[in-house]
Amino acid sequence: MRFSMELPGGGTMKIEGKVGPVDQKDAAFTPQNVKLEVSNLNLASTGFLDPSLGLGGVADMNANLGSANGEMATKGELKLSKAVLVAGGKPAGVPAIIDFDTKYDMAKGTGVLNPSTLKIGNAKSNLSGTYKSEGDQFAVDMKVKGDGLPATDLESFLPALGISLPEGSRLSAGTLSTNLHVTGPTDKLVTDGTIGLFNGKLSGFDLGKKMSGVASLAGIKTGNDLVIEKFTSNVNRAPTGLKADNLDLVVPSLGTVVGGGTLDSKNNLNFNLVATVPSSLVMAAAGSAGGAVGGSMGKVLGGGASCKDGGIKVPLQVHGTTANPQIVPDVGGATASLMKSQLTCAGGAESLATGLAGSATKGAVSSDTINQLGGLLGKKKKP
Repeated sequence: MRFSMELPGGGTMKIEGKVGPVDQKDAAFTPQNVKLEVSNLNLASTGFLDPSLGLGGVADMNANLGSANGEMATKGELKLSKAVLVAGGKPAGVPAIIDFDTKYDMAKGTGVLNPSTLKIGNAKSNLSGTYKSEGDQFAVDMKVKGDGLPATDLESFLPALGISLPEGSRLSAGTLSTNLHVTGPTDKLVTDGTIGLFNGKLSGFDLGKKMSGVASLAGIKTGNDLVIEKFTSNVNRAPTGLKADNLDLVVPSLGTVVGGGTLDSKNNLNFNLVATVPSSLVMAAAGSAGGAVGGSMGKVLGGGASCKDGGIKVPLQVHGTTANPQIVPDVGGATASLMKSQLTCAGGAESLATGLAGSATKGAVSSDTINQLGGLLGKKKKP
């Protein structure tokens, strides 16, 4: 038989092969061995993805389908273009291609996804899991695992997940790893698991400038390209946003950063982080300041080696969007106490105040600077 039809949104479906004999009890169980071709299927118009959340994509599929005795086996390739998989996302710039192998029990309405692959450029991940029919929807329970995935190939797919790199930057190096568990109906998928980026480089992103107050206080320069030794995090991604926990970032030009936060469906960031700056970096920055100021700051900030973690902790908040993140020091409430304890460990609040006061008498530092830093340490401003 040969059969073709138009699909919602302007797509088409073609079926060619052998069908029959017709099952007299239920025509749906009629044996078949056919080739199935689907072109330009708009997933939002089919309800496969929820259009009310702005989700969508265009699917093309070539597959061989065979059924007998109530079991259907399908094997082939599915290409998903212009994917938008979360609210607030934008169409992906590259397609995702799934080479799949699945079996479906027509009587029970349950299926198994045999080991399959997901390819985005040269980035290849492994898929497996189960699915079941729930009325007009399918619910899935799948695992996605990938190691050594080239970050440069995945960059253009990030908008589909609601992630835009900082303006003017690009991923120019690094590998990604994923170990994810995807569950729920296809129009409201929830993803849990871990992600990691190793030996990465975000070209065109100056972290020092983004940290403004923090970088200027410490005098640390990070350069025009951000080198990332390691970035790992637990993630929970739903259609309405992302939550990250146990975030661990290692940046050689800064130190380590830990914490967590959220990214909502409007791409707004809300992260609370703590950066630990090694004493060697702080001493180098203080030394570059020169004169009495550099010496005083070096004694206090550079003395972090005497603390048990060998560095100074700097609490940070990250707001804005992924395209334009705003990174500021968090010096209120409990974090002020944390900052004070770290500076005291490094050499003492009194030592800092005394050193800067001595420098001020020689004209090396203004009384405003003393008052500002004194306020950070909980000391009263001098008139």
